[in-house]
Order: sequence, then C-alpha cells, then structure tokens
Amino acid sequence: MNAVPLVAAVGADDQVDWASKNYLIVDDFAGVRQLLRESLRSLGARAIDQATSGGEAMGQLMRTRYDVVLCDYYLGEGKNGQQVLEEARMRNLINPSTVWIMVSAEKSVESVMGAAEHQPDAYLIKPITEGVLLTRLNRVWHKKQVFRAIDQAYAEKDYLRAARLCDEQIESNKAHEIELLRMKARLMEKSGQPDKARAAYEQVLAQREYQWARAGLARIRMLNGEYEQARQMFLGVIAENRYYIDAYDQLAAAYQAMGQLDEAADILERATKLSPNSVPRQRNLGMACLKLGNMAMAEKSFRKCVAIGEYSIRKTPDAYLGLARVCGLKNDPKEALQWLAAAQREFGGEHANIELRTKITEGLVYHESGDYRRARKAGDELETLLRERTERPDVPTCLEMATLLFAVGVKDAPVDLLCYVIRNNHDQAVLLDEVRKLFEKARMAEEGEVLIKASRKEASDLMNQGVMLWRSGKLREAVEWMRNARAALPNNQRILFNAAQVLISHMQQYGYDEALAQEASDVLNHVDHLQPGQQRFAQLMEQLAALMPQPEPEEEEEEEEAAAQAGTEAEGESAAG
Repeated sequence: MNAVPLVAAVGADDQVDWASKNYLIVDDFAGVRQLLRESLRSLGARAIDQATSGGEAMGQLMRTRYDVVLCDYYLGEGKNGQQVLEEARMRNLINPSTVWIMVSAEKSVESVMGAAEHQPDAYLIKPITEGVLLTRLNRVWHKKQVFRAIDQAYAEKDYLRAARLCDEQIESNKAHEIELLRMKARLMEKSGQPDKARAAYEQVLAQREYQWARAGLARIRMLNGEYEQARQMFLGVIAENRYYIDAYDQLAAAYQAMGQLDEAADILERATKLSPNSVPRQRNLGMACLKLGNMAMAEKSFRKCVAIGEYSIRKTPDAYLGLARVCGLKNDPKEALQWLAAAQREFGGEHANIELRTKITEGLVYHESGDYRRARKAGDELETLLRERTERPDVPTCLEMATLLFAVGVKDAPVDLLCYVIRNNHDQAVLLDEVRKLFEKARMAEEGEVLIKASRKEASDLMNQGVMLWRSGKLREAVEWMRNARAALPNNQRILFNAAQVLISHMQQYGYDEALAQEASDVLNHVDHLQPGQQRFAQLMEQLAALMPQPEPEEEEEEEEAAAQAGTEAEGESAAG
C-alpha cells in the first residue's frame, strides 16, 4: 500500500479522532488482514480486532460494539460478508453510527449487486490504498454524524421525531439535503403519511431526476391501491435503470395485488437473473411458480433458496416445504418426505409452528400424489390438534390447513379456522377474497358468504363496544374490555390499535403507569410486526413517548405535550354487512 502522510489527506476541519475508535477486520486471508491493520494503525487506531470467517465475525460482533467494520465479501466456507452484515443488522449487533465498509476483489455484477442490496456504507474493490481507505472512512463518518440522531430515533421506531430531525438537518446541512429528503420520505412512508412522503420525493425530483424518488412515488401509488399507475411507474424506473432491483420486487407486488401472478413470476425471474443471491426473492419466485403450477421453475427457485440460505439469517422453511410440495406434485413422495424431515431438523428449535406446517404439507403431499388414506390420516391428526390447542397459527398456515382439511372431507374444523381468520382480519379485502375462494372450492360458496358476514360483524361489535366505553369517558372499563377483545382476537389490527389508544388515554387522564405503558408498547410492537408502516403506529408511539417521565426538563417538552394532547381518536365502524 502507498505510504502517504494520511493526516494531510483531509483538511483540518475534517479530521476525525480515529485513534479512539473500535475496529473489526473480517477477511479469510492473513495477508489482507495484515495490510488493512497496518493502514488503520497509520491512522492511530489501537483497538483492532480480526476475524477469519463469517462465523467468527458474528462472535466478535456479539461481544463488542464496533465503530468501523471492514468486511470482505467472500469469506470461504460459511457466511459471506453480505450475510454477516444482514444478520448484524437484524439482530441489532451494530449501532446506527457504525461504519460498515464491504471489501472485495470481485467486480462481477452479481456480487456487487448482492452486496449493494444490503446497503453497506461503502463498497471498495481490492487492492485498496491507504489514501482511498482514509478518504472513504472520512466521507462516511461525517455523513454518519449528520444522521446519527435520526438513525437512533429510527432504531427506536420513533419515526415522527426522526422526520423532524431530518428537517432540522436540512436547514443547517445543505450538502446532505438530498439524502436527508430521501430519509424523510421513507420515514413518512413508515409513519403512514403518504402525502408528506410524496411531497419529499417531489422536492427531490424538482432538483434532479433520481430513480429512487420515482420508485418512492410508485410505492405511494401502491399504498393508495393505484396498482396500474404504480405498475407503469416501476416499469419506467426499470427502463431507466435495469439494475434497480427493488423496483422489480415492488413491480412483482403490484402484479400480485392486481391478480396477475404470471406477470409477477416473470418479473421476479428477471430480478433473480440480475441478483440471484437474495433468499426472500428466490422464495417469493418459488411460491408464485408453485401457485401457477410451474413446477420446473418452482423447484429451481426453492433449491437455490435452500443453497444460498444455508448460512443466512433469512433461511426459510418455506423453501423446504415448497420443495416437498413440488415433489408431491411430481409423484415423488419419498423425496418430499425427506425435505419435510430436513425442515424439522433445520428449523425445529426456531419456528414454533414447524411441526404443524410439516404435518399440513405432508397431508397435501399425500393427497396430491394420490395416497388419500395417508392424507386423511394427516387430516385427522390435524383435526385432533385443533381441538386440543386454543392458540391458532398465522394466517398462511391457517389457510393451508383449511385447504387440506376440506380436501380430505372435513368440514367443521376448516370452517372454524376460516372464521377465526376473518374475525382477526375483518377489514382485509384481499384476504377475504382468498377465504371466499376456499369456500367456493369446497362447494360452500353461499354458506361461506353468510359465515364471512357474521364473522365480520362479530369483530366489529366487539371493537365498537370498547370504543363506546372510551368515548363516554369510562376509561377503566374500556381498558378491561379491550384486554378481553385482544384475548379473543389477538391479531385484529383495528382492535390492537384501539386497545393501545385506550391505554394511552387512561394514562393521559390518570397519570403515567409503567405497567400500562409497557402493555401499550407491547401491543403496538405486535401490530407493527403484523403490518409495518401504518400511520396510527407512528402517532401512538409518539403519544406514548410523550408520557414517559423525564428526569430533567427537556427542550422539546412543549412539543411532546402537544403531541400527547392531540391524540388519535379510536376508530369505530358500522357493523359489517
């Protein structure tokens, strides 16, 4: 590497105290680690750790919070650099202020795009000179300082405060205005405020034509249900930049929302050719092709998903179960059962419903391969399980279970399952259509419509009673009613939001209560897990934060009190039907 006087590479105003930072170098070649270590020592760095593999890097990241990570893309056997970064973020093992630089000798489109999709702070091609490393470190570090408070608020899911911090930085830091507007727009999207997000994207486009801003406007069209307009905009983005992979994923989602599954599969296939190492994308392509009956492409995608997911935190049982379904449809139940055994072996300790899901898939495999006796036996075991357990699995699992039970001639158990799904999702039109199709396939179209109407009304009545108690000022009774409603319908998002609103209103009226605040926080985080990016989540989180006791008066106290006073009214609705 070039021995240059590094301090002279930046101006005095830009100098950073690199000696005080913690560093991690991840590379499987000792010579490269040595060169990078010497470069960092030239900056004055003292606390430098090293890892020779992805697994060793994860161990280091679990022990230490690093300021700077220099990570090679290819790390030999085990996790690659992309997977290390992805897992570190998902497990919150790095701070928002951590500088992550991906390093690689690989220049292929596939590897560069695979890394870029996970958005490291920089991507450097070997060999790296000390001057290049210092310049990039300085650039990224100064940018991180601009976004430090914003990133922290984002990590805490306080999206509205983060958006306000963006506005403050835009006023004082014009050099990063475009990036701040981009962040603000995404925050407005996550806060469920599409009009404000649109305004930010349009402000960007007024200065320069950025395809990510066009894609942002298209996403907003999607949120508004304007799928055809969104489709055209995503196609325009791809025409301008065929490597903008997120546009492919969003376009596929638009096609699926329009019921055009063939087109969705085609666009996902195009995306996987450009960037084939995304576990979620290969999974989505496999699932779409399975529904379409394109067994060859489904098998190819699922097998690729298993291969690239071996060391990834995104590793998914869906690919294993999908391969079992493919084998069943190909009349190869022996290999199908091998994949089911592999799914239980790989995911048994991580996924609570894996045993249930493998049993459902086993029954479907037997039914699709013509072994109706074993299919019925699996159905009987599931029916018994439903009677013994009060807790129900997630919606896709419920729908698959109902499909199998109907197929083997059971009626009451799948009807109960589908009514449970409706009550917990009584305002989800797309899902209700899926339920209708299952009733129609079971030759229960008219009866199913009656059940859908009754289940929706039951959920509405349960929610509205709690809202009436809240509006009439009976807050203690409203809190208790909404607790019971949540117990009955634990995944109904409208009920969850109103339950959180009632808890917050109770504290606004009677004072802060740590137990109630924790309960409200748990409810809101659960609904955000079910469907991220809803407006009421951001608003209610801000109200909850405003109620937290402060050890000392803060400058933003008046703003917080105003937010708490404003409130978001609990929503009622007329009875369905």
